[in-house]
Amino acid sequence: MAHQLERFSDGSTSFVSARVDAWHRLGTVLPDTFSGATALRTARLDRWNVHTTPLQITEGGTTLAVPDAYATVRTHPETGLPDVLGVVGDRYRPVQNEELTDVLEAIIDQSGAHFETAGSLRGGREIFVTMRLPETMRVGGTDELDLYVAALNAHDGSAAMRLIVSPVRIVCANTQAAALRDARSVYSIRHTSGATTKIAEARQALGMTFTYLEGFQTEAERMIDQTLTDGRFMDILRAEVWPEPTDPTDRQTANRRAILAEAERLFTEAPTQAAIRGTAWAGYQSVVEYLDHYAPVRNGRVTAEVARAERTLIQPRVIGLKHQAFDAFRLAA
Repeated sequence: MAHQLERFSDGSTSFVSARVDAWHRLGTVLPDTFSGATALRTARLDRWNVHTTPLQITEGGTTLAVPDAYATVRTHPETGLPDVLGVVGDRYRPVQNEELTDVLEAIIDQSGAHFETAGSLRGGREIFVTMRLPETMRVGGTDELDLYVAALNAHDGSAAMRLIVSPVRIVCANTQAAALRDARSVYSIRHTSGATTKIAEARQALGMTFTYLEGFQTEAERMIDQTLTDGRFMDILRAEVWPEPTDPTDRQTANRRAILAEAERLFTEAPTQAAIRGTAWAGYQSVVEYLDHYAPVRNGRVTAEVARAERTLIQPRVIGLKHQAFDAFRLAA
């Protein structure tokens, strides 16, 4: 079939769309906008655990390793069994479907931005996820309407991971080809490098700029002129940035207490806040400094500094906390 969407034995299709049916009438149409996690879960793209395993052949009863060749394997979303997607070389690094949504969210970098479509093509060998560009973002300095940014990936090694900006809303293999053909800009990330560590470079290559920077500067200047007491700073943190969870565990309570104490130290004592001490802007900057430089990280494969940089750039939760803090201290000013 022309759409080449992955279909399962229960009749479902690996495709999700926001509000509008696609021409093929397959998959799931959700009545409202949705998050990246919802896109992956609904289109059955989550928890694939794509990995490589050494390739072997059996000849005359003898098993032989194929030099420098590996199979890419996923956990099949319906059966839960291993499923071979392709053959790659020894430098290939799998990019998980979850990384695609993380990259898109980091590039858009805006609360309320939403996903449009997601799906699996050719039996899981190719994946697409798209978001509609928000009004606060321009491409090439223009205000062209209805542009989408899409993350495309090939788990079989046939293509690099690509980020594209296109007027075409991807819903199948044909529209993916059309989106590539009509793309305003394309940025490729090879599977031999980290897919989630080049956000600024990707924005530049795609010609993306934000239109809210002038407004941000105006708000920042107003916050610098607004006095903020130590007590008010802590009230905002407790109520709006790090509120107490419902029925917290002892560990959650201890972690929250440590976060609040460190943020208070940054606001009241850190030399980085000396020039703006006691202002609403210092309150916001104290939260940012904590998230960027003091929040604990898991860094098994890289240094702590690299792990923090990656988290700052790509984790939606960290980006969301910064937006939350900015709004909270902006309203306090």
